[in-house]
Amino acid sequence: MSTLAIPRVEPALPTGPAKRRLSPWQTWGLILIAPYVLVFLVFVVYPVGYGLWLARHPASYVRLVDDPIFARSVVNTLVFLIVGINLKMLVALLLSGFFVTARTWIKWLSLVFILPWAVPSIPTILSIRFMLNPEWGIINHLIFRFTGADGPNWLNEPSVALAMAILVHIWKSLPFWTLILIAGRLAIPAEMYEAASVDGASGWQKFKFITWPSMQTLYLTSSILSMIWTLGDFNSVYLLTGGGPADLTHVLATLGIRYLRLDQVDLSMASIVCALPLVLPLVYFMMKRLSK
Repeated sequence: MSTLAIPRVEPALPTGPAKRRLSPWQTWGLILIAPYVLVFLVFVVYPVGYGLWLARHPASYVRLVDDPIFARSVVNTLVFLIVGINLKMLVALLLSGFFVTARTWIKWLSLVFILPWAVPSIPTILSIRFMLNPEWGIINHLIFRFTGADGPNWLNEPSVALAMAILVHIWKSLPFWTLILIAGRLAIPAEMYEAASVDGASGWQKFKFITWPSMQTLYLTSSILSMIWTLGDFNSVYLLTGGGPADLTHVLATLGIRYLRLDQVDLSMASIVCALPLVLPLVYFMMKRLSK
């Protein structure tokens, strides 16, 4: 009697996970993104890391706090933020209601209104600085011509100079935020205003019950983002006043330049790090609102 031979089957050995190979599109994507990553590492990560390394010594912060100019700069920064942002956003909200009016001359006026934001900062702010010169500036010349009195020393009084810097900041950035709020107003359905008009609602009631509830989130988000940008506004103060007179109009964004000119690099980096407690909470709330 013949028997059939059953072949012996060897147990399969466990194999590791198959290696995933990049597709041609993924390979080209990595190649194209590599220069941007390199630029980010060289011009963002390295300077920030090097600055934090320079500002690592606690003694630098002790010297910084002992400097009376630092305390004055913190106060100036808070004044710059509180006054500049609230006034700028309030005026932008009012102007957004004006520029949404469907009239031809208002559309042409809006083109002129946007120019301060569109033109470069350096020549415009330096031009304003020349205009505010107490001796040969055009503003004091016009004051003397029409009143016979000498104009004020716009940039030689610390409080007046800081006020001028705040006004320059508002003048420069106001068109951008006005455009943002105009877009928010245009997103509100016109039928809501028509129904309110039929019900006899006044202009204030339309704003209170239709415009503001619809734009509240946009307004608050824009205010937070504006606060972050205002905190880093270097041009409005440094190009107009240079931190003077007597270094009394410095803000945290310009204080680091003062220490660099004094060859105190550690204090310069420490002053910038001191602005982080103001920036990081704003960034957190900004991202939290955007995530909603």
